[in-house]
Amino acid sequence: MVATNPANALAHYGLANEAMKEGLYDEAADHYAAYLAAYDDEGNGYGRYAEALAELGRLPQARQALQSGIAAAHRFGHPSMAAELEARLEEMSN
Repeated sequence: MVATNPANALAHYGLANEAMKEGLYDEAADHYAAYLAAYDDEGNGYGRYAEALAELGRLPQARQALQSGIAAAHRFGHPSMAAELEARLEEMSN
C-alpha cells in the first residue's frame, strides 16, 4: 500500500510494526517517522518509535519521541498512557 500511496500513514504504521517484529529497527524507525509526520497519533506510536530509536542507540531522539508521546497522550486525554511513557522516559534517562 505504501508503494502505491506513500502518504498512507496507517500503512507506514503497520509496516513499522512488522519491521519491529523482525528486528529491522532502522526500517521501523523510518516508517514510524513517516507515520508520525502524517498522522495525529495519541501517544502509542511515539512510544513504539522511541523503542526503535533506542534499539538503534539513538537515545536523544528516543527521549524526544517519548516527550512528544507524553504531550500527545495528555492532549488526547490518556493519562495512563502518559504515565507509562513518562516511566519509560525516566528509565531511559538513568
